[in-house]
Amino acid sequence: MTSAIVLGGSRGIGKAIADALESLEIDVFATSKNDVDTSNLSSVNEFVKNHNQTDILILNTGGPEPKPFATVTEEDWKSYHNQLFLGFVMILQNIKINDGGYIFLISSSVIKEPNLKLIISSAYRAAFAEVFKVLSKEYAKNQISCINIAPGPINTDRTQELIENVEEYKKSLPMKRLGEPDEIGNFVKSIVQNKIKYLSGVTINFDGANSNYIF
Repeated sequence: MTSAIVLGGSRGIGKAIADALESLEIDVFATSKNDVDTSNLSSVNEFVKNHNQTDILILNTGGPEPKPFATVTEEDWKSYHNQLFLGFVMILQNIKINDGGYIFLISSSVIKEPNLKLIISSAYRAAFAEVFKVLSKEYAKNQISCINIAPGPINTDRTQELIENVEEYKKSLPMKRLGEPDEIGNFVKSIVQNKIKYLSGVTINFDGANSNYIF
């Protein structure tokens, strides 16, 4: 039976992906922070001892609260270096993806358009996206597809935390609405269900035409 590990799979985008994969009768382990906390390297080490192989891996985690650069502390940098970068690196080093499998990185639109208030997220998500891109060539030898999904404004608790007046914000968006987590879940499902393999090493801007960049 095909197996999947979905990090941060208890709510938001992660849960939507987990639910979508379960509808394909995939054996899904949707983790919560109690199962693995990527900001805690001891937690990561313990997790990979017990979960060291899968067909599909979803790399997903929350991000830091918005802070002006001058107020970001050394502890903030260290914590999110682990959560957004090193924790994922250790997971990729220790979990074997079976041949013909998939790795999906759920990053953020800030990897393309850095945000001053989200400078920690911008820095570490972009750094890991570079590692992921390089590794996609190695994984391709085993027909493992690596797809980076960079969500823009999605209807999650995280968006509610970051945006003061969501209803007014929606009016500024091209589609006049937030994206729904299920849309990302169904996108991942369609890739897996239809065995799309040649789409690899790419970043999908999932933002409802909100971004200004071309590539």
